[in-house]
Amino acid sequence: MTTSEEELQKLRLPDLLETGRQLLEEVEASTQPMGSKLIQDKVKRALELLEKASDMLSELDPFSQNEDCEEIASPDLKYLMLPALKGALTLKLVGTSRRFNYLQEAREHFMNFLTQSHNYHVADFQLPWAQSSSPEGNPTTSAILEPTLVAMASQRQAKIQRYKQNKAVEQKLSTLKSAVESGQADEERVREYNLLQLRRWINISLDEIESIDQEIEILRERDVSREPAASPLPPQNRPPIKPFILTRNVAQAQVFGAGYPSLATMTVNDWYEQHQKCKDLASGQEVEKQAPPPLESHKASQEEGKEPEQKGEAEDEDAHHHRMQQWDDWKDTHPRGYGNRQNMG
Repeated sequence: MTTSEEELQKLRLPDLLETGRQLLEEVEASTQPMGSKLIQDKVKRALELLEKASDMLSELDPFSQNEDCEEIASPDLKYLMLPALKGALTLKLVGTSRRFNYLQEAREHFMNFLTQSHNYHVADFQLPWAQSSSPEGNPTTSAILEPTLVAMASQRQAKIQRYKQNKAVEQKLSTLKSAVESGQADEERVREYNLLQLRRWINISLDEIESIDQEIEILRERDVSREPAASPLPPQNRPPIKPFILTRNVAQAQVFGAGYPSLATMTVNDWYEQHQKCKDLASGQEVEKQAPPPLESHKASQEEGKEPEQKGEAEDEDAHHHRMQQWDDWKDTHPRGYGNRQNMG
């Protein structure tokens, strides 16, 4: 949903600014995805309106570089917000291939707003480093310098202070908004309201520039990592890696060996074929001829097993007969009760 040229010509400068600001608030308050067509149409339409307002403002030229914010008319102070509103809307444009361009464009809008606010002494703040690039395209800003702990601590403290200031400014704006928008506020309140809006956008712009610098650095590093190597090394033929075993003690090392000296150098089949060639082993047919038939060997083993059994039985009978004869002889020479002299009076 874009605005036609005829519609833009009909809108006055205050209407262009107010409509663009309202569209930005609708986009920020919406719960729909930022990449949805409805949200993107609102963002593009708001950018068209604010771009037309910037063109009209440059033709009117209501500001002078030698002026201070105290010398600017109260109704004209709100037009200093135009670059900040365009920067916030540009950040909401979706497009992976053009994300880098959107970030640079938004940063430029925020820097224009901060420089203008600094020149008119709207608030007391320090301008961030302007982004520049070396001939090779590498950034030469302080963002690429290694931050010290003191610098990081000061940045964190400044961010906390800006957050507290924004909270206080938003509370004051909420109390003045209804009276200013309804037209019931006097010039003093209108001026205070516009100055508070400018100071709020100063804090927002400082935070956004810090985030933009970080994202730009990430995108540059990603692009560098995707670039192919300038002179890729040719593949080298490496020798095969020998396997090894990690042992716990010396005994295991002696068993497994260092460098596998105990590994087999040939298979069983290779060993058999080698000895067959040297005639150290008989062929399979000769082994079969020399071996006795299975039935005859079984009978021979049975007969051999019977002979020791018969010998053992005969020896047992002779030993039993000898023991019985010795017992009878002992009883003849030793009458009953012999040797039992205990408990005799």
